[in-house]
Amino acid sequence: MTNLVLASTSRYRRALLERLGVPFQAVAPPYQEVALESLPASKWALTHAEGKASSLAASHPEALLIGSDQVALHDGEVLGKPGDAQRAAAQLRRLQGQEHRLLTAVVVHEPASGRMERDVVETRIRMRALTDDEIARYLQFDEPYDCAGSYKMESLGISLFESQRGDDPTAVIGLPLMKLCRQLRAFGVRLP
Repeated sequence: MTNLVLASTSRYRRALLERLGVPFQAVAPPYQEVALESLPASKWALTHAEGKASSLAASHPEALLIGSDQVALHDGEVLGKPGDAQRAAAQLRRLQGQEHRLLTAVVVHEPASGRMERDVVETRIRMRALTDDEIARYLQFDEPYDCAGSYKMESLGISLFESQRGDDPTAVIGLPLMKLCRQLRAFGVRLP
C-alpha cells in the first residue's frame, strides 16, 4: 500500500482527505511561505503547494506527498492571508458585494522518482453585501486571519456568500478532491 502524507496541519484538509478512505498521515511542512508578487496568481499557489509537498521529501522519501495552497484574486490583485483583524476586515469590505476568484493548487510529489502531478482549480465566488457589524461579528467568530480572502467557507464564512461557480466544491475548503483523485490514480492509488 502506498504511504500518503498530507503536507498540512489544517483540520479541514485532513477531513477532506479522510473522505477518500485511504490511510494517510498529516505532517506540518517546514516550508515557509513568502509573497510572490512577480508571479501570476495560479503559479503563486502552485509554487507554495509544491514547496509544502517537497519540503517533506527528505523525511518521507518513500511516500506520496500532497501539498495544497490557495490564493484569492480580486481585480487582478492577489489578496494574501491577512494576519490580523484589521487587515481581514479591510479585505472583506473590499470583497463584499462583488465576485472574486479563489485559486486552489494541489500537488502530489513522489520523491523516489522525482515525479510531480500539479493542478489548479478556479472557483468564482460572489460575496453578498455586508455591514461593518456583520464583518466584525464574523471575524470574532471564525478568526480567519490565516486564510486567503479572510474567510472560512467550511465554517460560518459560508454565510457571507451568495453564489459559487466551479468544477470542484471541495476546492474552496482547501483540497480539490476531484483533481487529487485523478493525481493519485496516476500514481497507482486505487480509488475507489
